[in-house]
Amino acid sequence: MSPLLRTDAVHLPGPDAAVPAHYGALLREQRRLMAGRSVVDMGQLEILQVSGADHRSWMTTVTSQVLDALAPGDSSALAVLSPQGRVEHLAAVAVPADGSLLLICDPGTRAGLRGYLERMRFAARVELVDRDDLRVLGAVAPAAGVLADAGLLLPAPVAVWTEHHPTVMPGGVAYGPDPEDPTPWTLAVCEAPALEALAWRPEHLAGMLAAEALRVASHRVRQVLEIDERTIPHEVDLLRTAVHTAKGCYRGQETVAKVLNLGQPPRRMVMLHLDGSQDVAATAGARVLLGAKDVGVVTTGAVHADLGPIALAMVKRAVPLDAELAVAVPLGGGDDQAETETAEAATVEVIAAQEPIVVARDHGQRPPTARL
Repeated sequence: MSPLLRTDAVHLPGPDAAVPAHYGALLREQRRLMAGRSVVDMGQLEILQVSGADHRSWMTTVTSQVLDALAPGDSSALAVLSPQGRVEHLAAVAVPADGSLLLICDPGTRAGLRGYLERMRFAARVELVDRDDLRVLGAVAPAAGVLADAGLLLPAPVAVWTEHHPTVMPGGVAYGPDPEDPTPWTLAVCEAPALEALAWRPEHLAGMLAAEALRVASHRVRQVLEIDERTIPHEVDLLRTAVHTAKGCYRGQETVAKVLNLGQPPRRMVMLHLDGSQDVAATAGARVLLGAKDVGVVTTGAVHADLGPIALAMVKRAVPLDAELAVAVPLGGGDDQAETETAEAATVEVIAAQEPIVVARDHGQRPPTARL
C-alpha cells in the first residue's frame, strides 16, 4: 500500500489497488490535479532499467521504436508486438542523466517485458535491472514545481517522462483526430525513500481516479486496461507515439504496414459520453450496445469534472461513427442478467478511425490531412 499518506485514503480493487483511488473528494482532487496543484501517487507502476554499451541500438532493434538519438531528459514510448502484429507489451521510456533507459510499465507487466528482452539479448552488451527502489508521481506539470507551490520540496527526480500524445512523432501515424482539450501529463521517477520521508498533506495528493478521468478524456490507453490478446496498434491509435513506421525491420512490422497501407483495423477504440441517467458508473467489461446487439466492451469508465461520465470502449469496425450507442450498467440483485442491467445512452467521440489521418514520416513533419 502507498506509504505517502496513510490516512483518509480509499483503495479499490484492480490493477491500481496498491495506491489510493481517492482521498474522499473525487472531483475536488481532480480539479486540483487539472490546475497543477497536486500530484498522483503512481507507485504501482513498475520500472525496468536497460543499460550497457549496446542498449540503445539493441532496444531499437527488438522494439517498435527508434531510441538511438534520445538524450538525458528525453521521453519516448515503445511497444513490443507479436509476429502477427498484436500488442504484447507497452512502456513509457524516460532517460536519466546516465543515458540508460527507464521503461515504466503498468503493474504486473514488467516481468513479461523483461522475459522477452532476456530472450532477445543473445550477445548484446546490455543489462536489465528491476528498479524497485524508484517510485513514480504523476502530474499535469513537472511534479517538483507542483509540490514546491504547495509547500513541499521534492528531491531531484531520477528522470522525468513527458507524454507526447496526441502529437504525431517522427515516423508516426494518427488514426484519429486529436482530442479536443488534451491534458498534458508527466511522470516523475524518484527515489522511493526520499519521497516517503517528506511531510505529505492531503492537499498535496490526488487519487488514481482523478488521473484516470484525465487519461480517458485525453484518449490515452493503458496496457492492463485497453490491450487484449487481439489488439493491434492501429485500433488504439498507438502509431502516434509508440510505433515508428519508417524504421528498419522489427517483429510485427508486416502487419503494421499491411493494415496501414491496404487494410482497416478490425476494431476501434472510441470515447463514450454517457448521459448520466444512472447512479452506477460504467465499469470495465460493460457491454456496449447498438440497439439490442452487442458491438463492443467498455475498457475504462470515469467521471470527469467537466465532461461528466465518460468511458473508453473497444467497438467493432462496422459501428457507425454517428451511432447512438448504449452501455449496459448493473442495477444489482436478481439472477437474470437482463433484469439486473439497464441501458445508459452514449454518444461516440472518435479515437481510432478506419483509415490513417496524419502521417509524419521524417523530422516530425505533418503532411496535409489525408482522407477520413
